[in-house]
Amino acid sequence: MSEDDDQTEAIAARVRDAAAAGTPVAIRGGGSKPFYGHRLDGEALDVSRHRGVLNYEPTELMLTARAGTPLVELEELLAANGQMFAFEPPHFGGGATLGGAVATGLSGPRRPFAGALRDHLLGVRIVDGNGSVGRFGGEVIKNVAGYDVSRLTVGALGTLGVVLEVSVKVLPRPETERTVCLEMAPEEIHGRIEDALRNGAPITGAAHDGDRAWIRLAGATSAVTAGADWLGGDTPTDETFWSRLRDHTMDFFRGDTAEPLWRLSLPPGGRSPDLPGKRVVDWGGQLHWLRSDASAEGIRRETAAIGGHATVFRGGDAATAVFTPLEPALARFHGRLKRAFDPHGVLNPGRMYPEF
Repeated sequence: MSEDDDQTEAIAARVRDAAAAGTPVAIRGGGSKPFYGHRLDGEALDVSRHRGVLNYEPTELMLTARAGTPLVELEELLAANGQMFAFEPPHFGGGATLGGAVATGLSGPRRPFAGALRDHLLGVRIVDGNGSVGRFGGEVIKNVAGYDVSRLTVGALGTLGVVLEVSVKVLPRPETERTVCLEMAPEEIHGRIEDALRNGAPITGAAHDGDRAWIRLAGATSAVTAGADWLGGDTPTDETFWSRLRDHTMDFFRGDTAEPLWRLSLPPGGRSPDLPGKRVVDWGGQLHWLRSDASAEGIRRETAAIGGHATVFRGGDAATAVFTPLEPALARFHGRLKRAFDPHGVLNPGRMYPEF
């Protein structure tokens, strides 16, 4: 890492110029997730050169790095020290960065069992819409000053600030990891893993690929062995299933289709939404990836009826809202929050909702 990797002042100056001119900017890091959210028409603000590890204390289980640092580099560093990001951030390509992970707020298959990215975030440093640099949170778990403000940046898609630095909690890698496959319907997964967890099985992944269930266990060898014996099933030869699910490289995600890919977030243990199409289920039934030709209104109505919400993750037409439209009171809150952080409306405007 060199001083040339610190692009703080250049990024802040660029935002100040944009605010003065009223010219929107489109923030871009590794370019691995341009499909997510509404299309941006602002001038490109490339932050990929703002990279490098600033502080890594393996014994303290924390890491601070600049936002443009590639995830693959950080994961290699952590693996060399027997550690990992417990929230298992998706890459969707080799260029995925730490800042992009925070901006999208996406977590992988381990999320229901180890927590989401937001749960592991310790602090951030951002440039707001005025071009001012601010730090929220800290680098240790007990430091909670500004903690909630730092969490607001998770999943905000850069609409509240340009992420400069991120501090996250890391965890030790498990001693042993093993996957078993079971013949069961997707609706049966939740009950099966609840029973297994009550019996002490260290489950860290539970998915259904449309044909069978995949359940991952990780932890002490004795606990993994006992949990796998309790669950039964077969040990698959495919060792790439979880990374392919995480990064959407399975045929289900990669196939050429005119149908949009929907992300349905559902409450635990509830019924599956009655919708046509093919799907892959993750998070023990709480996350459904759906390919369907049903109308957006129908998908959202059915999903909301069982307490969930639906997002157009990839594809779809420009007229369809990517995220579930906000109720009026919540829309007003979002508007006030956006104006507080970005009073000139220059940071990724419209990326989440057209009006913000």
